[in-house]
Amino acid sequence: MDDQGCPRCKTTKYRNPSLKLMVNVCGHTLCENCVEMLFVRGSGNCVQCDTPLRKSNFRVQLFEDPAVDKEVEIRKKVLKIYNKRDIDFPSLREYNDYLEQVEDIVFNLTNNLDVENTKQKMEQYQRENRDLIQKNKAKMTREQEELEELLLLEQRGNEQRRLETLQEEQRQLQAKRKNKQALLDELGQTVSLQPVARIEEVLYHYQALQIETYGPPVPELDQLGRLGYLNHVRAAMPQDTAGGYTSGLACHRAIQDAFSGLFPS
Repeated sequence: MDDQGCPRCKTTKYRNPSLKLMVNVCGHTLCENCVEMLFVRGSGNCVQCDTPLRKSNFRVQLFEDPAVDKEVEIRKKVLKIYNKRDIDFPSLREYNDYLEQVEDIVFNLTNNLDVENTKQKMEQYQRENRDLIQKNKAKMTREQEELEELLLLEQRGNEQRRLETLQEEQRQLQAKRKNKQALLDELGQTVSLQPVARIEEVLYHYQALQIETYGPPVPELDQLGRLGYLNHVRAAMPQDTAGGYTSGLACHRAIQDAFSGLFPS
């Protein structure tokens, strides 16, 4: 989309994001400023195909490909003339042939193929089916009015629902504010501003855990070395002692596990 630009002044949407491109009847584009400059003298031709142009025929480009804008505009003009419906045909096959003919006309005019013969065919069809075209136009106008009325009613309903939703949100917000204020008032009445009394507590003293092994008495931790239990235990490495580990502690736990499985006879 950023590489779109005006072929006359070479300005692109990349350099000027607010650039407004206009499409003419031949499907080529010009920026809005170049359109104004082109018709300073009252008339001008397309800078790409030299087609005579009118300022009133320019319209804002809606699609990335200007050929699509051209096809949409041509299709609108063709369908104003070829406005028959399926009820106007005795069979579905004839209606499909009619639709195919319409598509051929749109394709030819969009791609500049056999333009003169295509326009003559459209003029001949318009002369031969003038009454039916006017009748269908009137019918389409009535249906369009009914559709617009339905759309208007739906729009009003949506607007009413939107207003009701906003009012409900406002009521909920006000209720939240009231509840919050009531809670604050209640807390203000119940919470005392007096300083909290300081509670003196006794410091914690460690007491060794007494384990019942139901077996022979386990030597104390400080007696293991004297009794020879540590003679065959690997000495603790410096990195082991960093976490509080000692070889005596490990040996003491192992003796506790071993003695707990011995029962006196």
